[in-house]
Amino acid sequence: MLRNIMLLGSVVTGIALAVPVIHETQPGLMPGIAKLFLGSDKIEEIPALAMFERDPKNAPTSRRVRLEADQSGHFTGSFRVNGRLVEAMIDTGASVVALNVSTARRSGIFVSTGDFTQAITTANGQIYAAPVTLSKLEIGGITIREVGAVILQDSALSGALIGMSFLKGLKRYQFEDDQLILEQ
Repeated sequence: MLRNIMLLGSVVTGIALAVPVIHETQPGLMPGIAKLFLGSDKIEEIPALAMFERDPKNAPTSRRVRLEADQSGHFTGSFRVNGRLVEAMIDTGASVVALNVSTARRSGIFVSTGDFTQAITTANGQIYAAPVTLSKLEIGGITIREVGAVILQDSALSGALIGMSFLKGLKRYQFEDDQLILEQ
């Protein structure tokens, strides 16, 4: 019985996480499903689905993501590194994407002590990093493949930074009204 409840919980959670992603990549799908199952062709008439209605200023002509600045003025977002969810901060001053060892492990990337061969100069001095290539780095509907990155010791970095090795794969990125717009 407990196993069935846990399985049902996993399925419901998966669906809840997938709906916004599906809607972002297939914007016409939710109204079509609403019409099919509920007999309505106007999403506004279905309150539970109205949250998925697009804001016209965000309507993409290509794949676009808007990030709001936090209280410190930083832009952070939920990225997927090789398919695994990672909270990361965008750093336009960083040459490459950087992950700490703990975040890399959670993303299925494992390095050994001997892999830390690349000398890097940071604001705190010179450190050694393990160079890697991320198969895929995603945010919203944006996907960049084969992204150069480095793995740093946990003591050198507290999480993940998204640097120019990701940003240069975009069509553009732009700051506008305390927002960072990423477009592919």
